Amino acid sequence: MTEKNPPSRAVTRDQWEAQIAALGAPEAPRRVRKEPITVGAILTAAFGLVEAEGFEALTMRRVAAALETSPGALYAHVRNKAELDDLLIGQLCRKVAIPAPDPANWRAQVGDVCRQLRDQYLRYPGISRAALSASPNSLDTLRIAEGMLAILLAAGVSPRNAAWAVDAAVLYVAAYSFEASLRRDPVTDTDGRVLDRAESIARLEMLPVSHFPNMVAHAHELTAGEGHDRFDFTLAQLFRGLTSETTTIGPDIRAENGQQS
Repeated sequence: MTEKNPPSRAVTRDQWEAQIAALGAPEAPRRVRKEPITVGAILTAAFGLVEAEGFEALTMRRVAAALETSPGALYAHVRNKAELDDLLIGQLCRKVAIPAPDPANWRAQVGDVCRQLRDQYLRYPGISRAALSASPNSLDTLRIAEGMLAILLAAGVSPRNAAWAVDAAVLYVAAYSFEASLRRDPVTDTDGRVLDRAESIARLEMLPVSHFPNMVAHAHELTAGEGHDRFDFTLAQLFRGLTSETTTIGPDIRAENGQQS
């Protein structure tokens, strides 16, 4: 026998009234599904926090709050704050373009690499402090040193001079950038006056000449420089004469200074 469809059942009056009443009611908000926690998401949140508030504000708890999750959820992807710092520096280093070595233009090449790295650091106030705190574990960070070494070695710089110069340059870039982050807000005295260059010169010239003859005489030179003038000056001095044999510190010089070989 063929089964017959069961008869449809009419809704009750209460159900009918409920359907009518629901016509004007706002729809319940749909629950937005959160994006999964990934290393990329953690780095994006961390960079945003540093860019807005500075490196001092960066903590695992603050990053977790930005991602609307718990700090424990981050540790499945990043072991601790030190690893997060290393990943951030590595991400910035990845954006630095390393040129193919050109021996005829090596000073300009290493200078450009340093300036690129400086600009990445300056975008995120204080983040270069992470580069000063520990040895890098990121291959992206080591890529910068490898590229600069290749440029210097191709120019005929001795391996030891090249290694020491690269180390000094990377250290200087990080220190310069960190100091710049400390100076991003105007410095004022207790009366609220901004300590600009003119005020700095005036204070130096107030020093007693008997104790500070050179600082008083050269107050303008001590406070001179616009933009990154001092950065460019220091890099030029660092790489000047690297291809000369006189830049090598030999055993005789170390002995004169009382240093061990």
